[in-house]
Amino acid sequence: MTIKDIARECGVSISTVSRVLNGRPDVREEVRQRVLSCMQRHNYIPNNTARDLVKTSSDTVGLVVRGVSNPFYSNIIKTIQQEIDLAGYTLVMQQIHSGEDEIKCGAIMEREKKLRGVIFLGGRSDYTDAEIALVNVPFVCCSYTNSYGNLSVNRYSSVSIEDEETAFRAVEALYHMGHRRIAALISEKDDRSVSELRYGGYLRALKTYGIEQDDDLVVCAGNYDMPGAYHAVRELLQREKEFTALFCISDSMAIAAMRALKDGGVSVPESCSVISIDGLEMAEYTDPRLTTLSQPTELMGQESVRTLLGLIEGNSAHKQVIVQAALKAGGSVRPI
Repeated sequence: MTIKDIARECGVSISTVSRVLNGRPDVREEVRQRVLSCMQRHNYIPNNTARDLVKTSSDTVGLVVRGVSNPFYSNIIKTIQQEIDLAGYTLVMQQIHSGEDEIKCGAIMEREKKLRGVIFLGGRSDYTDAEIALVNVPFVCCSYTNSYGNLSVNRYSSVSIEDEETAFRAVEALYHMGHRRIAALISEKDDRSVSELRYGGYLRALKTYGIEQDDDLVVCAGNYDMPGAYHAVRELLQREKEFTALFCISDSMAIAAMRALKDGGVSVPESCSVISIDGLEMAEYTDPRLTTLSQPTELMGQESVRTLLGLIEGNSAHKQVIVQAALKAGGSVRPI
């Protein structure tokens, strides 16, 4: 679909569509909304940079980071930058909020920067063929894979841990330490992404080891932010349900949870053990030190770049790379 098609469908001139695209104020609001709705329906991607249109080649790779405040990404970004530089390519990065569409962002970057390929760091796990058709260059999903989507394995590449299995291992570790009343701190039960996968691992561990599921022991923060995690755990404490351990789906949420437990008069690990997933550097400095299943972030960055360059240069096909998280014992878990 072109700008002419948008104008024709909306019954306006091409110049009106152009003014909407450029955010000009001299367009009636009703017309502006009609044009924007039409573009959204057809997944129209504007190509705004005329200078880039005349370029015939590029050595540029894009990195779209979804979740601007996620500390887990910092070491992966650093590694990707280093690996891209060593390979003789140029990296351009765009950070977006967790509610934004990384695929559309990547598609816009591709056209405006004449990208050779894209790495998506963080994203949804349910892409469709229609969505990825917007991106006309090879891409790699880093830190997640298409667990809930319907894509063929020949249509995308990814580098990630097995989130569901890693969560299972975390809860299993608590079980082997004697814990049976195990609470969970998640973002959402059905976000079609990391939270849902790790929640599924929690549930599978309970079922495997014959622990009755208690919905009152699960709290949803609604996001991955520390304030949300803190308030969710304070809510859990107000339910006055007995639990001896807390599984958190991320380190940053676990750190906030430990503070909430302390503020609620619950000592870690004497009264409640805490375990999580990620392996953040800051988890080394909590008191007690956080027990976590640490993701190999440097390896994930290296594999993402290696996979993408193989696709760009025609040396390899699409593949889904699974890396292993390693249990890093701290002082936040104790046997009972």
